[in-house]
Amino acid sequence: MTQGNEARRFLRAQHYGVLSTVSRHLAGYPFGSVAPYVTDHEGGIILLISTIAEHTKNIDADPRVSLLVHESGQDIQANTRLTVLGEAARMEDQEAPRGRYLRHFPDAVRYFETHDFFFYRVTPRVVRFIGGFGKVYWIDAQDFLPPATPLAAQEDGILAHMNRDHEESLRRYCRQYRSLEPATVEMVGVDCDGFDLHADGQRLRFAFPDPVIDAHAVRRALVAMAMSGSTEA
Repeated sequence: MTQGNEARRFLRAQHYGVLSTVSRHLAGYPFGSVAPYVTDHEGGIILLISTIAEHTKNIDADPRVSLLVHESGQDIQANTRLTVLGEAARMEDQEAPRGRYLRHFPDAVRYFETHDFFFYRVTPRVVRFIGGFGKVYWIDAQDFLPPATPLAAQEDGILAHMNRDHEESLRRYCRQYRSLEPATVEMVGVDCDGFDLHADGQRLRFAFPDPVIDAHAVRRALVAMAMSGSTEA
């Protein structure tokens, strides 16, 4: 596995980070805030942020940002972490990311009632990835971003099929890879690197052994995982 693939898989497995923007209030200083996010199929980071938030005002004045994500644990400095540096901008098409974002964060639907929340996208420029002792890398965007695939257009169909016809397979993934027996389970996202389930309201990320390129490759990977006993999450 390449360093870029490993770093991207780690980013997809997290869903909150520290967003740092360039402060308008105190010029030149970094301003940090907690931000939930999802990644899109092209490897961009999708944020849903309010126009009244300080970080949004900062972005509108200066698009340069970084997002730090890390594993939880007692020894934070020994855990994997990643910082994405790039440029953020309000998305022209506000409907395009809505379905994927709300499947991951269904409670966020109430934000649209205030009429001042908008989707912004961070385009990665370079990544700093620390994967453990001796694994410290700078990774350029071309080595971090995934190859182009048709999965963005195929995702809704894959999810509908899995949730309608293969609920028992979704439960099997929870049993085999997480030792869980959820009462409710739903596939909420799939991309070239893996898929996401909501199991009793908990988000679970499952990584494919290797990146996939289309719906047929997703099916083969899901079947192989159902027949296997382990995978990297």
